[in-house]
Amino acid sequence: MYFCRMISSQQPNIRNLSLDEVQNYFAEIGDKKFRAKQVYEWLWQKHAGSFEAMTNLSKELRIKLAEHFSLPALTINTTQHSADGTVKSRFKTFDDHFIEGVLIPTEERKTACVSSQIGCSLSCTFCATGKMERERNLTFDEIYDQVALINQQSEKIYERRLTNIVFMGMGEPLLNYNNVLRAIDKISAEDGMGMSQRRITVSTAGVAKMIKKLGDDKVRFKLALSLHAGNDKKRNQIMPINESNNIKALIEALNYFYKQTQNEVTFEYILFRNFNDSQKDAEELVKIYRQVPADLVNIIEYNPIDGARFAKPDEETIENFMKFLESNRVNARLRRSRGKDIDAACGQLANKDNF
Repeated sequence: MYFCRMISSQQPNIRNLSLDEVQNYFAEIGDKKFRAKQVYEWLWQKHAGSFEAMTNLSKELRIKLAEHFSLPALTINTTQHSADGTVKSRFKTFDDHFIEGVLIPTEERKTACVSSQIGCSLSCTFCATGKMERERNLTFDEIYDQVALINQQSEKIYERRLTNIVFMGMGEPLLNYNNVLRAIDKISAEDGMGMSQRRITVSTAGVAKMIKKLGDDKVRFKLALSLHAGNDKKRNQIMPINESNNIKALIEALNYFYKQTQNEVTFEYILFRNFNDSQKDAEELVKIYRQVPADLVNIIEYNPIDGARFAKPDEETIENFMKFLESNRVNARLRRSRGKDIDAACGQLANKDNF
């Protein structure tokens, strides 16, 4: 029987169950079927962090659920508030790891930037997360928790729900493929947060075979490639993943993705002083842009991290770079760094020891 199968294991995570499975559980313990829907709403729409918080259930039932299931929800460990309105949170997992997520507010948008892994295995030289070892992938419900908790912050501080989600936090989303896609499915589901997948962007450092898999799976969310250099020699220096996923392979994969989904791609390009900010670098970027159905190039102001050799260019260099792109009909946008007065760079807060 279903009930016997469930209690034979060590408190399975209730959020791994479908609504039908929760209904089967209640049927087998002789309780009313509608209880399953109440529990499901607490899990995915009201975002209960414990069974005790499910206040329209009897105390006896809440105790019984806690005896047979686990609910390993994320908790907020610490929060930093920037003068520009950015809110950065360090979340604690059930097994005592730390990840981070960011609420980025503008007049038009309230965006959640979320993590997909605890640490990262890619070792990009400009990234604080790249200095951390990858401990494990986040589960789909841990990813969902980040979005739900940041949404609560947005509603409390700005009286507005999230409008957008970007997977640009800790980790490489395409190396946690199944959990990321399952989380997005739940975020966009009617019994989840009901957010349009067109308002969700997954950013990758460039895993060509997984970009093609996104195409085969006909995903509806947006895809961004963290490019950061217009030739393999430079990209190899800052992003070791390029040695096995070079720019030619990525261009091929992105075109395949577009053919399968009709979703245009965004390029992300951080400017580093005296490394990738010259006119020649801009020319190489334009060349790549013209080979891929791209809707936008985000030129990103660098957030320095401890121990990194990079710095952001001066304003004149940034302005000249942008002008060159615009003169070559590249749809480019300068994305200014947010949260400069807090641990703004990816991985800085999660990797910080003292508060």
